[in-house]
Amino acid sequence: MSVSEQATVLPRGRNAARREVVYESQHRRLLAAMVEAVAEKSYARVAVADVIAGAGVSRKTFYEQFADKEDCFLAAYDAGVDALLVAIDRAVAGLAPDWLAGIETGIEVYLEMLAANPAFARTFHIEVLGAGEAALARRVAVHERFAAQLEAVHGALRDDIPEIRAVPTHTFRAAVGAVTELVTTRLLERGAESLPELAEAIVDIELALLVGRELAEQIRSA
Repeated sequence: MSVSEQATVLPRGRNAARREVVYESQHRRLLAAMVEAVAEKSYARVAVADVIAGAGVSRKTFYEQFADKEDCFLAAYDAGVDALLVAIDRAVAGLAPDWLAGIETGIEVYLEMLAANPAFARTFHIEVLGAGEAALARRVAVHERFAAQLEAVHGALRDDIPEIRAVPTHTFRAAVGAVTELVTTRLLERGAESLPELAEAIVDIELALLVGRELAEQIRSA
């Protein structure tokens, strides 16, 4: 489910939805409103009033669910990251024997989801940098999750292709950093809709770092 997905209108009166359904609907709307507000105004300029106005809920409802603006922002960030990783995992499931297809598919899904959710793309890559120490810590943890995924892929590659050598752990973190820089620059220069155009460049970066450019070209041509 996309962070920006809008909740359906819930019935009232005798047919009112159960309390937990209402709570979940309000929660989704608040997360989506936070992402949209931050993308439009920047984290520093967003107030709780902007979020509740976008979500169509009361201030009381906001503080029943979140301690403050930062708490809501972190929840929105986490929800978006989880949705992103789930989508990638589902897309590459069953492609394990074809590791190259898995890499290419995972990158394509990553870029397409960001392109389809431009507000989250900006929040995920840009606004998080100015959202405080807790947000930066979340960002580090997310990058470590992506690096761990790359390390697992590299391990599978080495099992299948003996010529591939072991690389230091920091290489996987460096690969994530390179991709992040490329995506962030493109976001600032041309917007989220252009991100899928980076797929080939990102595949090239990852294979060059993890496999080596010469061997990667041999593998891809084969």
